[in-house]
Order: sequence, then C-alpha cells, then structure tokens
Amino acid sequence: MGLSYILNNLFFLIFTFMAMLTFLVFVSSRKHLLLTLLSLEFLVLVVFVALSFTLFYFYNEMYFMLIYLTLTVCEGAVGLAILVSLIRCKGNDNIQSLSFLLW
Repeated sequence: MGLSYILNNLFFLIFTFMAMLTFLVFVSSRKHLLLTLLSLEFLVLVVFVALSFTLFYFYNEMYFMLIYLTLTVCEGAVGLAILVSLIRCKGNDNIQSLSFLLW
C-alpha cells in the first residue's frame, strides 16, 4: 500500500461525494431554472475531472477530453439560450410557472 494507492482511493471518494451531492442538488432544485443549470454544469465539471484523471492516468489520452469539453460548451449555450428566452417570455425563471406542453 503505497502513497499513490491511498491518493487514488481518496480521489475516488472525494469525487464520488461531490457527484452525489451535486446530483442531490440537481434533483431537489425544481423551482428555478438557473439553479438547476448551475448544478448540472457542476455535475458535468465533476465528471470531466474524473474522466480526465482516468483517461490521462491510464491511457494518456487527451483528445476525448477536448470532445467532451466541446459538447459541454454546446450544452451550456443551449441551457443559457433556454434561460434567456424563458426570462424574456415569462419575466422569471420559475419552472412551476411553465407548461411545457403549451410553450
């Protein structure tokens, strides 16, 4: 049991805890769209750090991380566009004031 084994286990536990906490915030925040988007972006960031550590540590691969970041930026832009259009139409970002079938 070397130091690298302990650090790998600690890394795994910390990022598992962060992912679970972020997922809990994502599931429980149903009132405001901005809070939901922020928790989703933090969850994507946690997945990116875990993925980059795994891919770089085991496979020395960096190209997939660039593709993942590109798709993450596109997802963030779509989320912000939906948020801006929601605020322009309704005046707030409350999710309860929406009817997604009529919007």
